[in-house]
Amino acid sequence: MPENSEHSEHLEPARPLEPRQPVRPDVRSLDARSLRGLAHPLRMRLLATLRQDGPATASRLAERLGESSGATSYHLRQLAAHGFVEDAPERGKGRERWWRAAHEGTRFDETLVDDGDETTRAAADVFLRQIAATHAQEVDTWLATSHTWSPQWRTGSDFSDFTLRLTAAQTDELVHKLHDVINGYRDVPAEEGTETVRFHTHALPRRTRELPGGADHRNADHCSADHRNAERAGAE
Repeated sequence: MPENSEHSEHLEPARPLEPRQPVRPDVRSLDARSLRGLAHPLRMRLLATLRQDGPATASRLAERLGESSGATSYHLRQLAAHGFVEDAPERGKGRERWWRAAHEGTRFDETLVDDGDETTRAAADVFLRQIAATHAQEVDTWLATSHTWSPQWRTGSDFSDFTLRLTAAQTDELVHKLHDVINGYRDVPAEEGTETVRFHTHALPRRTRELPGGADHRNADHCSADHRNAERAGAE
């Protein structure tokens, strides 16, 4: 949460974080065919649920996602046909089929947005918009339920934004560095109090606009939107 959280003053200072080597997750790179097989809101929700919560059956996933078991069963088979999910034989001891994610993540190729095939371009749009919708839903869920979490978790959560002046290459470099930092915590041993934590990273260029009188709107943004981040950095 922002630094002015009412609970911050009651917490023990955080232990310094040791530098960690990034652990490369097993990631599936999308091509045009696999993108078209994945780019469906329910398929993406099914895959995300299996990745985050572990193996499940079609009926369990249907109950969790508020869908019919017929729909989840069909879309799981489609995901399997494109190599995104597979059988989980260690769990399949009854009549019902158990599924697990075949990879830890998905890598999107930006060139698919400009693919020569209209169907592929449409699939790319569905894929990216579903990711944005999922991120917004996860934030909304946190805001609705944060009061049920401990003061430590409410302070440990974060809503921050920054405005920088960078080239496309510098932005790409920074994003990869952020990913490396996050991936460095993939193999941290579980201990008491460990929970699943979702991180979102967004890096979005924006057009610079001028305010009336020639003032640079970029500078106005910097003062208003980033002020709390400067306070966070100083306090930490």
